Amino acid sequence: MTRHARNCTAGAVYTYHEKKKDAQTSGYGTNSQRLGKDSVKNFDCCSLSLQPCRNPVITKDGILFDKESILQYIISKKNEYSRKLKEYEKQRKEEEAEEKETVASEHKKLLNKFIKTETKIVSNSVLEGASSSKSVPSTSISNMACGRDKQLPSFWLPSQVPTAKASKVTKPDSKIYCPVSGKSLKSKDLIDVKFTPVQDPDDKRSLIAKESRYMCPITHDILSNSIPCAVLRPTGDVVTMECVEKFIKKDMIHPLTNEKLIEKDIIPLQRGGTGYSTTNDNLEGKESRPALQA
Repeated sequence: MTRHARNCTAGAVYTYHEKKKDAQTSGYGTNSQRLGKDSVKNFDCCSLSLQPCRNPVITKDGILFDKESILQYIISKKNEYSRKLKEYEKQRKEEEAEEKETVASEHKKLLNKFIKTETKIVSNSVLEGASSSKSVPSTSISNMACGRDKQLPSFWLPSQVPTAKASKVTKPDSKIYCPVSGKSLKSKDLIDVKFTPVQDPDDKRSLIAKESRYMCPITHDILSNSIPCAVLRPTGDVVTMECVEKFIKKDMIHPLTNEKLIEKDIIPLQRGGTGYSTTNDNLEGKESRPALQA
């Protein structure tokens, strides 16, 4: 009979407690760990560069970007569109030239056939014999003979094989889409954002080195990933959603400028997200490893 002790090893059954304990010490099994704050983008960081924004701008969907990064992205997409459009126009002109050449060759064949049947000067057999004697096929099997070295410079590439067909280029889309939301994006729709720094005369550190960098200009609450925020479109001020619900939405008046606001002027700011497809819904990372078998 086995002893009922914590470290008893005389039992014939490999219990669940023993398996779990061995898995933790040996490193086998599946590890589940909640992602920490170092794995989540901060609320004031650019969604492209993942660095604190120097000139923050926001889209209509509440996605924060650094102005330099998002403008560079838009310019690169425009250059890519111009390049693809040139390729498409070149292909369209080549197709039109091929169609004209095909029509001309068909017309020429019909004309030659008409001349041969009407003139009756030379029989068809004589003409075929003369044409066959002129065009003598080459007996060389080399792909570099008879000028084929210029037609097939890279014969080991699949795209250069004689049986390969040219890939058809589709007409590019002129719209530029947001790299985060996938919606249409224009530079004129970007709204400048103004963060209010925390006024602490005793803290001599730089703004980036501080953990509490910004605050709500109305309630002076510290802004962070755990606090929902919103951007007021007319001035670009970042305020907390609690301030929006308690003060701003009552009269729909800007507290700093006394300007009349509408519902579209309040843009909820998207907080930091992870690399997962469902941002902020499941902050748990799993790593599967070989399971320890009894």
